[in-house]
Amino acid sequence: MGFYLNPGNSSFEEALHSRIYVDKTGLIRCTNEWINTKEKFICVSRPRRFGKSMALEMLAAYYSRGCDSRKLFYGTIIEKDESFPAYLNQYDVLFLNMQQFLIEADLGKVTSYLEQQVLEEVYEAYGEFLKKPVTGLADALRRIYVKTGKKFIFLIDEWDCVVRERQESEELQRQYLDFLRNLLKDQPYVALAYMTGILPVKKYGQHSALNMFWEYSMIDQNVFEEYTGFTEQEVKELCKRFDMDFAQTSNWYDGYRFRQYQHVYNPRSVVAAMKCRHFSNYWTATETYEALKLYMDMDFDGLRSDIVRMLGGECVKVNTLSFQNDMRTFKTKDDVLTLLIHLGYLGYHAELKEAFIPNKEIAGEFENAMSVSGWTEIMRILKASEKLLEDTLHCDAESVAKGLDQAHTEVASILTYNDENSLGCAISLAYYSARKDYRLIRELPTGRGFADIVFLPLSFTGKPALVIELKYDKSAVTAIEQIKERHYVQALEGYTGEILLIGVNYDKNDKRKHHSCVIEKITYGAEGK
Repeated sequence: MGFYLNPGNSSFEEALHSRIYVDKTGLIRCTNEWINTKEKFICVSRPRRFGKSMALEMLAAYYSRGCDSRKLFYGTIIEKDESFPAYLNQYDVLFLNMQQFLIEADLGKVTSYLEQQVLEEVYEAYGEFLKKPVTGLADALRRIYVKTGKKFIFLIDEWDCVVRERQESEELQRQYLDFLRNLLKDQPYVALAYMTGILPVKKYGQHSALNMFWEYSMIDQNVFEEYTGFTEQEVKELCKRFDMDFAQTSNWYDGYRFRQYQHVYNPRSVVAAMKCRHFSNYWTATETYEALKLYMDMDFDGLRSDIVRMLGGECVKVNTLSFQNDMRTFKTKDDVLTLLIHLGYLGYHAELKEAFIPNKEIAGEFENAMSVSGWTEIMRILKASEKLLEDTLHCDAESVAKGLDQAHTEVASILTYNDENSLGCAISLAYYSARKDYRLIRELPTGRGFADIVFLPLSFTGKPALVIELKYDKSAVTAIEQIKERHYVQALEGYTGEILLIGVNYDKNDKRKHHSCVIEKITYGAEGK
């Protein structure tokens, strides 16, 4: 057993014995399918603290000749798979944590330091086949393969740290990528290469130095969707075990959406919430909001408008194809938004090609970043939102109209349009504080059209539901009538109890007061109103 070559299974054993362990060993079924095939090069990118290193430790425990892990996998998902015994502890594994090499190496000598460290263990295990001097790690592994026929599995953690943390040195980045290409591409000794990082493989122009890799990112995780974070069912089981409210957990940490698994949760935050027995910003607390602020404040046309819309609960179109997979080459707002998707600050709807703020935890981070930057208009709206909600719950339509008038004016100064859509964005932002007790739904399908904005109360709050209908140059009364005529309340997912019907109209020709509001309270039960 070595540190780099054929590591042991102690890290995976620690994970198994932790208070909270969610079985993700089904991932091994995927890698077993691709071992020794043309699909053997795998690059999986996810945000920080999304279990990337833990997955590699699990793979090392399963494949490495340096340990006997059969007992550790008893009762796991993969143990029931027919491929389980075929590859269990059958391979020479090279486990490379690039962050460690970047920290320990002299400036500009990351790859030479890596080769020196790893070759020491390779010589220790296979020195009899390396009597003549070798030119590097790739040369040594080729000779071992020729003499023994043995192949290697490469597990590479934080593969992109050089790209992320040495942004100023393009020469070092190229040298590093060339090293990886020479080590892995077209080499007969590679049985499997599994890399993890935050960013997909770096592009130079239209090409990639590592174009043999199949990429799985936050844009499209494909078969790795259920291993990207915690699934809805896994979170329900944890909430039941720790007696935590599932609706609140979803409100705080759900929101990463993929094609098959449309509710993927931040695993770090869910685990922390279960252990601490309360909800808070756990994931974002591990990194300063300055990182997010840097990208929010970039001077790209339409970027501020898109961020405001997303904070208001909307989705925005994003072209993810031009992103160069680094943290400094930005040509459009879409490149910035794509980076925020990879970093986990935005969710992504692949079919619609739209980005959105995934949950309450992340929305709070955007709010923190805005509070120390040039977003004064939005901060005024957010700070006023608590009073607006109180006025709404007290059915004070006059005060609500005044509050919405101010919010709409502030939002219109940032958005590139001023129409019914900008009114919807303004209202969603104006009710920002409601999200601690409510789930916001924009354009709820009702069977007879769409309810513009619905706030469904979380189960523990005891507050009424809010159904908001917007009109432009009509009347607030007309908005209320539409809610009733189209039976919008019947679409509230089995909700029973008090509902506030809120009609809002914007009259662009009324210079004295643009907004008017009507609020009606009804009680909706199993038999209807």
